[in-house]
Amino acid sequence: MSENNETAVVGAEEVSSEDIFQQRVRKVAEFQSEGINPFGGRFDNAAPISELRAGYRPDDETPQPATLAGRLTGIRNMGGSIFADLKDSSGKMQLFINKKVLSEENFKLFRRIDIGDIIGVRGERFITKMGELTVKVVEFELLSKSLRPLPEKFHGLTNIEQRYRQRYLDLITNDESKQVLLQRFQIIREIRNFMESKGFIEVETPMIQPIPGGAAAEPFKTYYEALSSEMYMRIAPELYLKKLLVGGFEKIYEMNRNFRNEGMDRKHNPEFTSMEIYQAYGDCRTMMELIEELVTTVAMKVFGKLQFEHASGTIDLTRPWKRVEYRELVKECAGADWFELSFAEQVAKAKSMGLAVEESMPAFEVTNEVYDKLIEGKLIQPTFVTRLPKEMVPLAKGCSDDPALVDVYELVVNGQELCPGYSELNDPIVQRQRFMDQFEREKKEGDDVAGKIDEDFLTSLEFGMPPAGGLGIGIDRLAMLLTGAESIRDVILFPQMKLKK
Repeated sequence: MSENNETAVVGAEEVSSEDIFQQRVRKVAEFQSEGINPFGGRFDNAAPISELRAGYRPDDETPQPATLAGRLTGIRNMGGSIFADLKDSSGKMQLFINKKVLSEENFKLFRRIDIGDIIGVRGERFITKMGELTVKVVEFELLSKSLRPLPEKFHGLTNIEQRYRQRYLDLITNDESKQVLLQRFQIIREIRNFMESKGFIEVETPMIQPIPGGAAAEPFKTYYEALSSEMYMRIAPELYLKKLLVGGFEKIYEMNRNFRNEGMDRKHNPEFTSMEIYQAYGDCRTMMELIEELVTTVAMKVFGKLQFEHASGTIDLTRPWKRVEYRELVKECAGADWFELSFAEQVAKAKSMGLAVEESMPAFEVTNEVYDKLIEGKLIQPTFVTRLPKEMVPLAKGCSDDPALVDVYELVVNGQELCPGYSELNDPIVQRQRFMDQFEREKKEGDDVAGKIDEDFLTSLEFGMPPAGGLGIGIDRLAMLLTGAESIRDVILFPQMKLKK
């Protein structure tokens, strides 16, 4: 049977996908034997379908030519005439193919092409009796033969795992997926426009580093043959960016990949895009104001609104955003006397609340289990959680009124951290001690801390780093927030997946 019709391409029971593949392979050989190139080349002057639609003049009786190229997504054979759907990156256009208009050879060739083939078309635009803008095809070229059938037209790619593994098919068949990813790129463009308008310059720092610093995370290891040394994919660019502050770059940002050799879930991908921003002579509050303005500006530029629907409800980005101290949230959840309890009492109470804590854990980690497991996920509207324990953020400046806390915020939206920001620590003596304290704790927990202190970073601080504010924002999570996506995989073109056996 012929398979250049929707029933066969749907993957009907009569013809398997493998049968269709073999049929099309044979068709390629037939075309080539007839001197027809099934994988053509350059096709000039094709206009985006969206432009052809927008530029159509319904009252103009003169011919309105159209040259376009794209993928066939539907074919309706009516004997002497054929209607087809052609799709490019900007939209879809109906085609009308008639044997009285095309040459006999060209018409016969069109009857042999299949859904999924990529073609170039020249013709004229007109409105059908059904009121649909259509291109009457005068000539066409086969530009690329599709050997495999597309997923069924009306349901697209419904298998979630297959959508992520074969993103190219997802983009062909699911317009919603494509729209979300296009919005991600628009978000990134508007972020860059905003940063430039504020006088920041975009910089680049190494992604392969001798010491993984700037965050507490498990790095990916690699080996640099030319230097005969073990290296790491970066977990954060922070230390390099602060060296640029020392060097006199006062308003900088970097948007690029970080790599963390940790778990995958709907909020985490081991390779992710983040942006870090540093501003000399600023502080934590400078960064709060900056991120509020950045997010709301981008939201309005791309989406024209500040309210976004999620499974958790409507998220309202209208400024100002809530600010609340970390300790106050913990006391609301675990009791007003939490910080007056002994460590043993805190552990016992945490266990009674269903938390997996142990007496061997540092006290701040027990408290943070309360925050992490029982509080953060309930913060749906934008919330700056401020004044965190110093052990949690060794690169931040201490609070002037309480040396146990650091001048930090964590911006939480929709139950997940979106953006931390600091008053950056620029005292090299305190910074060295913070590192030593951190690595001493890690050593007790059995971690290998050899060579983890970045001496060059500490040396740079000894030359003097201006007081500064800094922040880091997850671009993938921001895209989730603004597009309404509930999984990070929906806003990443090619998310990491477990390898198929």
